[in-house]
Amino acid sequence: MSRRISPSAGKPYGVRRVCRAWRIAPSSYYARKRREAEGAGEPRRRGPRGLHSDEEILRHVRELVAAEVFAGEGYRKLWARLRWRGIHVSKERLRRLLREHRLQAPRRVGRPRGPRAHDGRITTEVPNRMWGTDITTTVLATGQQVNVFVVVDHCGLYCHGIHASVRATRWEALEPIRQGLRANFGPLEAGCAHGLALRHDHGSQYMARDFQQELRFFGVRSSPAFVRAPEGNGCAEWFIRVLKENLLWLHRFETIDELNEALQAFRQRYNHGWILGKYGNRTPAQIYHERLLKEAA
Repeated sequence: MSRRISPSAGKPYGVRRVCRAWRIAPSSYYARKRREAEGAGEPRRRGPRGLHSDEEILRHVRELVAAEVFAGEGYRKLWARLRWRGIHVSKERLRRLLREHRLQAPRRVGRPRGPRAHDGRITTEVPNRMWGTDITTTVLATGQQVNVFVVVDHCGLYCHGIHASVRATRWEALEPIRQGLRANFGPLEAGCAHGLALRHDHGSQYMARDFQQELRFFGVRSSPAFVRAPEGNGCAEWFIRVLKENLLWLHRFETIDELNEALQAFRQRYNHGWILGKYGNRTPAQIYHERLLKEAA
């Protein structure tokens, strides 16, 4: 291209002008020409060579991807799972291998947002200080739509309860909360969960008088999120996304009893298998029990 004759000036374009148009340094152009002349090929990565070859790392990555532990895991969680296997590799090297071999997880592109009503922090450092609850829907193989209620701890994103029902009433919305209260506070008595707050949206089930009275009976403080600000209930919203991508969108269920069994099994698999990079690549169960012991000490 640099030897082409400009039709207006009648002179060659030159290397510098072409490099300026292509936004590359002339030194890079000359270095590449020198390597091609010497037959050296592409430059290798600087620094010491790792303990594991690219082929070995790719083999383990493909095994993890084929296992389908959880859908949509990025390179950070693959990096953590490789370390669990004893394969130590830098994150940037792993990211390069995933990109070159088209193994990266698909990514959704969001839309620009305006100013947010909520820009604070909703996670807690201590378990059983704030739980988040929300509802989603799915369809059985018979075509019947059912509702799924979840309860997630804002400390470590531990799932305390999950429940599916045909009707989306205030009593059905209380079921996963009761599951979590029984497991953490014992018998369902008056004031048994004093000090716990429950984050929820403004759905009719959660704002119903019976629902609010039940919370007050257990000693749970109601904490509604801001209107039109789902990030205020982001812990439960995020867990529902994980639930959809790894269970509800992948499997069909004939009956609601079959769905409830699958939901409970997924809750156990998630709590003991999902990796949270924010907490040092630990699972929700590890974070939850470690924080409980630290609080009791």
